[in-house]
Amino acid sequence: MSIQRQLTNERMSQIVSHNGIVYLAGQVGDDFDAGIEQQTRDVLANIERLLDLAGTDKQHLLSATIYLNDIEAHFAGMNAVWDQWLPKGAAPARATVEAKMAKPSILVEISIVAALP
Repeated sequence: MSIQRQLTNERMSQIVSHNGIVYLAGQVGDDFDAGIEQQTRDVLANIERLLDLAGTDKQHLLSATIYLNDIEAHFAGMNAVWDQWLPKGAAPARATVEAKMAKPSILVEISIVAALP
């Protein structure tokens, strides 16, 4: 059994790979003053970077868990960006929930599970 961890500190790993599956830590945007669309774009760019580092891509998504700090206010804006980013025919299983974030200015956090090609 082989478990690979990347970008690891004492608390967590950004990437964990095991048995052909890649697990990404929840990703947030870079600018907490930005609106939901920009924060979502930043999150998805971070996800793409980590998937690439792990040896996979968004064509191989298995599951996404999306956390919004206000689902009523941000669901449509997040989905507009998500729908443009997601490749046709590659929609993962997905859950979107409202959650209290580590900081009130974090509007969206996304956690991904993907397959290695």
